[in-house]
Amino acid sequence: MSFAASDPTCGAGLQADLLTLAAHGCHPLTVVTALTVQDTVGVEDLLPLDGGWVADQSRALLEDMPVAAFKLGLLGSVEAIGAVAEVLSDYPDTPVVFDPVLASGRGDAFADEDAIDAMIELLLPLTDILTPNSLEARRLAQELGGGAAPSLADCARRLIGAGCAHVLVTGTHEQGARVTNTLYGSHGPVRRDEWARLPGSYHGSGCTLASAIAANLAWGMALPDAARAA
Repeated sequence: MSFAASDPTCGAGLQADLLTLAAHGCHPLTVVTALTVQDTVGVEDLLPLDGGWVADQSRALLEDMPVAAFKLGLLGSVEAIGAVAEVLSDYPDTPVVFDPVLASGRGDAFADEDAIDAMIELLLPLTDILTPNSLEARRLAQELGGGAAPSLADCARRLIGAGCAHVLVTGTHEQGARVTNTLYGSHGPVRRDEWARLPGSYHGSGCTLASAIAANLAWGMALPDAARAA
C-alpha cells in the first residue's frame, strides 16, 4: 500500500510507486495524499487532501484485503501525517518503507518545520527503513537538534535514535564520479553499495527506489537484501 501524492507525469509519486510495485509482481494499493500540478522540471502547485480522506481511503482497503508492506511518500500535511501514523500503528507487523519527500528535484518545498516535526515524532518510530537522500538526511537530523550533523553517518545515527530501525542514505546528491548508498542499522553501517554515476538527473528515482524496497520486503526478502536488490 502506497501513501503518496499524484504525479501526472508518472515519473514520481503515486504513479511511479504503482509502476514499480507492479513491475515487481505486486498488486499495488494506492492512497492519494495530495494532487499536484507539475511537469518533469518541477511542481507548480500542491493540493493536500484532508487527513480524514487519507485515513478513510486506507481503512477501506485494509478492511477488504491483506497488505504485505506499506510505502510512504509525500504526505502533504501535518493532518495527513497524523492520520497515516494512526493507521500504521494498527499494523505493527507489516514493514514500513518511508521516503521522506521534503522537496522536488528542482527544490520546490513540500514540508515545513511543523510537517518535519510530525514526521519525526509520529512516523520515524513506526518505520522499518527510512530512505532519505543526503539533503533530506541532513535536514531531518538538524531538526532533531544538536546543530548540523558533521557526517551522513552521524545523520543516520540521529535518525535511528529517533526511532526508525534502518536508514538507507542515498548518494545521488553528493559529488563524485560514483554514487554510494549506505544502509545503517542500530550498530552502524549494514552494507554499502556503489555504482558509476549516470549522466543527467532522474525525476522520481527516490520514489522508485523506496517502492522497490517495499516490493522486495512484501515478497519476504531480508531487509539488507531488499535494499541492495532495489
